[in-house]
Amino acid sequence: MALTREAMPVSLATQSHYTIKRKFWSFLERVFRVFTADGQLIMYIAHPLLKLREEFMVFGDEAKTRPIMRVKSKQIIAINFSYEVLDAQTGQIMGSVQKKGWSSIIRDKFIIFDGNGAEIGYAEEQGASLLRRFIPILTSKHAIFSGGQQVAFIKQRFRFFTKEFDVDLQPSQLDPRFVLAVALLALMAEARREDAR
Repeated sequence: MALTREAMPVSLATQSHYTIKRKFWSFLERVFRVFTADGQLIMYIAHPLLKLREEFMVFGDEAKTRPIMRVKSKQIIAINFSYEVLDAQTGQIMGSVQKKGWSSIIRDKFIIFDGNGAEIGYAEEQGASLLRRFIPILTSKHAIFSGGQQVAFIKQRFRFFTKEFDVDLQPSQLDPRFVLAVALLALMAEARREDAR
């Protein structure tokens, strides 16, 4: 059984603003750190770059002693990649995220499904997405929608040697861990596109 909002760590249950950071350059893996507004590390992700089938764990600490979620790709090769997000403690599917391959050429878009496979929303790149394909120094924006409402907004801050993103969550029925997983997958897709240039 997935954690209820009452059983989650206090920071996840009560805070709505997060910061995601990663180094600008990486070699074998991209390390993402998610912090709460008060500077507490809440998630640590070492995302491998050379795995044939993408799969990674989300931990609550850098020592990797507190697993929170497991994210794995359903396919090895596909246009519309799909990822399952599972509760690391119970193995229960929290939801899944499918990238819209062809439409993401101009603007990244992801369809979001609940644990039963029902479509519940989407995440989409915002702003001058096409221009950013040619001028990567422009900062990015993404929004996550569910039930006709915006439930999260991700905005990049300009930094010289790191990638830094503000994530603001709105009250919703979605597990905040799952919303942050969707945000991370969107940022990983963006990093993958940048590396391909």
